[in-house]
Amino acid sequence: MFHKIPKEQNLIVILDDDKDVQFSLDSLLRSVGFTTLIFSSTDEFLTMPLPPQACCMLLDVKLGNVNGLDFLEEMAQRGLTLPVIIITGHGDIPMAVRGIKSGATDFLSKPYKDTVLLNAIADSLEKWRNNQESQEKKKQATDYYATLSQREKEVMECIISGLMNKQIADRLGISLITVKIHRAHIMKKMHAQSLADLVRMSEYLNLHNKEISRYKNK
Repeated sequence: MFHKIPKEQNLIVILDDDKDVQFSLDSLLRSVGFTTLIFSSTDEFLTMPLPPQACCMLLDVKLGNVNGLDFLEEMAQRGLTLPVIIITGHGDIPMAVRGIKSGATDFLSKPYKDTVLLNAIADSLEKWRNNQESQEKKKQATDYYATLSQREKEVMECIISGLMNKQIADRLGISLITVKIHRAHIMKKMHAQSLADLVRMSEYLNLHNKEISRYKNK
């Protein structure tokens, strides 16, 4: 069964040099309400800026002299982050493994059922939405974090490393009341309603992996 998803603004990019395949995919996708863009070559696709709406790509492994898996890796190097479903008539396990490791959301070998393709598209579009939401939250957290003073950043790093107010005061050589004042300012500037909110924001900022370890190790 095809997992239904809202079709408004959803765009499917078809990158395949076979006209019959293009027509078949285009007909199927339009019949269930998707908008499509069709490209016969990677060069043709690269002339188009990424669309703002939810989208994913159906990518053939063989595109003339271009290997679709090589192009998938090139897309990652170029920072093109739309989800990609690999489609091939000559697939094998090593090829599938390489495709998934290179970032493909799915790998379909022909022949496949229409429902299998449509469900793969639904999953890929959901991944696009999740990625967009994550990027938006990361930008928001970064903007909020930039408003903190250097001392507030140090206190925040201590907070999310699990230190109590008294421990933070001892670690930074400041008074307990100063820590409490900084903590209140941090929560307000970061728009955090709770410690859990602050920790989630720190994960978007990657503070857990890079900065707070110095406090834990002391």
